[in-house]
Amino acid sequence: MTDTAVANRTANIPSIERRPFTSLGHADHGWLDARHHFSFANYYDPDWMSWGAIRVWNDDTIAPNSGFPPHPHRDMEIITYVRSGAITHKDSMGNTGRTAAGDVQVMSAGSGVRHAEYNLEAEPTTLFQIWIEPTRTGGSPSWGAKPFPKGERSGKFVTLASGFADDGDALPIRAEARVLAATVKAGERISHEVGAGRHAYLVPATGAVEIDGERYEARDGIALSGGQTVTITALADAELVLVDSL
Repeated sequence: MTDTAVANRTANIPSIERRPFTSLGHADHGWLDARHHFSFANYYDPDWMSWGAIRVWNDDTIAPNSGFPPHPHRDMEIITYVRSGAITHKDSMGNTGRTAAGDVQVMSAGSGVRHAEYNLEAEPTTLFQIWIEPTRTGGSPSWGAKPFPKGERSGKFVTLASGFADDGDALPIRAEARVLAATVKAGERISHEVGAGRHAYLVPATGAVEIDGERYEARDGIALSGGQTVTITALADAELVLVDSL
């Protein structure tokens, strides 16, 4: 992190910080090729422990016929955004479901849950797995999944998951946060307002974008502090995923 970025964070000055894809934490387990935007497992970076309530943003490629065996979680909102292929979910609540590219699943771990996530497809599955710290702890765990056709988010952000009751079409999470996505054609612009005291994190899943004259490539991370409105220009057709949280 640059001295300017540190000073801006300390002084609560609106800022934009870049996390180049090439700088992310990396773990290759053979069946799983993972990039970590924030400290996770054996990857530790004291400058990037989290961003507001966003604790994890993993960029995963899962080999065919492999996946995560059953394991526990508690007190975390876990959002899976599938970029290609599909993921099949099974948990200790009795839920089973297949989430395909462009769709989203949400698991509120609550007081505790075990789940498994497998790629049962004949091709690699790529996804973003995002963890958000909940506003309240405990409670019964829950799971849900929903399709979000990319055509319905052309040129605009659509809320995929939300902790706000007014976002009725979104999957519910237990955090004062929203997970949004948009598809933007080359040359188009889209804006997002980050409220005072909030934190947004933007990743172009595909394409390239420009913000304030700076170019960001696919799978770069862009940390946006509160108190500013950012205008994002697509330099190539782009698929954007953004989380806005406390």
